[in-house]
Amino acid sequence: MTKATLIFNARLLDETMDTPGAILIVEDSIRAVFQGYFTSQETASTLAHSVLSEDGRDNDCKLELYDAKGLTVTPSFIDMHVHMRYPGQTQKEDLQSGLHAAAAGGFGTVVAMPNTNPVVSSMEMALQIESEAAAIGLTNLFQTVSITKDFAGSDTSQLDEIDRHYIPVISEDGKDVISSAVMLEGMKKAAAKGLIVSCHCEDLALGAQAKPFRQNALNIMKAIGLSAWGTSDENYNPDEVETAAIEQIDLNLTKANDLLRLAEDTATARNILLAKQAGCHIHICHASTCNVIDQIYNAKLDMQNEELTGEGFVITAEATPHHIALAGTEEPLIRALVNPPLRDEEDREMLIEALRDGTIDVISTDHAPHTMEDKAEGSPGFTGLETAYAICNTVLVKQNNFAPQKLSQLMSANPARILGLTKGLLKSGYTADLTLVDPEEEWVVDSRMFCSKGKATPFEGKELTGKVKGLFLAGRKVFER
Repeated sequence: MTKATLIFNARLLDETMDTPGAILIVEDSIRAVFQGYFTSQETASTLAHSVLSEDGRDNDCKLELYDAKGLTVTPSFIDMHVHMRYPGQTQKEDLQSGLHAAAAGGFGTVVAMPNTNPVVSSMEMALQIESEAAAIGLTNLFQTVSITKDFAGSDTSQLDEIDRHYIPVISEDGKDVISSAVMLEGMKKAAAKGLIVSCHCEDLALGAQAKPFRQNALNIMKAIGLSAWGTSDENYNPDEVETAAIEQIDLNLTKANDLLRLAEDTATARNILLAKQAGCHIHICHASTCNVIDQIYNAKLDMQNEELTGEGFVITAEATPHHIALAGTEEPLIRALVNPPLRDEEDREMLIEALRDGTIDVISTDHAPHTMEDKAEGSPGFTGLETAYAICNTVLVKQNNFAPQKLSQLMSANPARILGLTKGLLKSGYTADLTLVDPEEEWVVDSRMFCSKGKATPFEGKELTGKVKGLFLAGRKVFER
């Protein structure tokens, strides 16, 4: 018997609508979207049966009714940049914990980076990970494959076997390809196969110069009980910390961040030039500086003129919730270690405007879980899946007057288009991956409640507005709180 579900008494929100309504799901797809105040179970049932009757399915269809109780129903979020730490780093995260975190964050699809142990450098290995993820029955996962074999920086032969229908994205994330010639070779192969080249843009020589400054700061931080995620340890007493020590921490981190700014700016310029030459689709990860935003903006203008770029060149870009929400030039957030670093307020404000005007296409979390021991040793990155919606709703919608439809576009519709998925909209024929949220619920971040193994977040103890309440994947309810 065919299964059908009607979600009623809802607020429907995607990039094109914000209205009361109901959604009829048949099998795994959206069959119909109804706008209006459908709060009565009897009325909703009659409405659903009328459509099923038109389809000739009323007699062989089991209808389930789901009362959304006024919650907002939106296309599930799609994250183009996560680290599941699988295989080989399961002390940080594994598929079970990572996909549960994704579901709790309202994400229906995630794209996992290949910087694991061993590095994901073959289609066979990527498909095995995707198969294991699918068996869990939660958030859908695409596994990326490295641009160079084993991140060695010289061999791109493994790209010859990639099928874009299963592996739409390749990446060297966590680092960059040092050789421009090798990167160009990888990009040309990507262009021929229709693959997206997701770029962590960092000049590794400049990045190496920043490491001693970070290490100097970390040594002082460990000595006086300061964390590397922008909050203080429980036993930290600011009255007992010498001003000179704080000044030395900040000085060293400022020097490191200045070098990492230059590393991001120069590597982005190189990668855009190579992508133009190769005629490939380049996706700029975690854009964070004004200079990078300008480069993306200008490259998008060039994209309209094939004489300037070459046939096939496409550029898209992402921003992270932590770069959107936080500036990192002052205490304590200057100590929140992440790559790229939290930037200054001018960068943050320009990033928000780049999201508003379309220069930046999507919001991706760069979910990077670590053990607390690894964070104390300076491992860069934060857990991000379970706070992403609330951060973006708070900062963009509540504080910066983004329309809720715009946030849906950034978190759902645009990443679906980039990945070529029939998702991201509340539209007949689209996969019924749906997230239920309360955009007005206020809550305080408590990492002890995270499904993720990663508990390090600079948002610990912060009050946010907007809570994920449930997730449907292909019409099946997989998460509810």
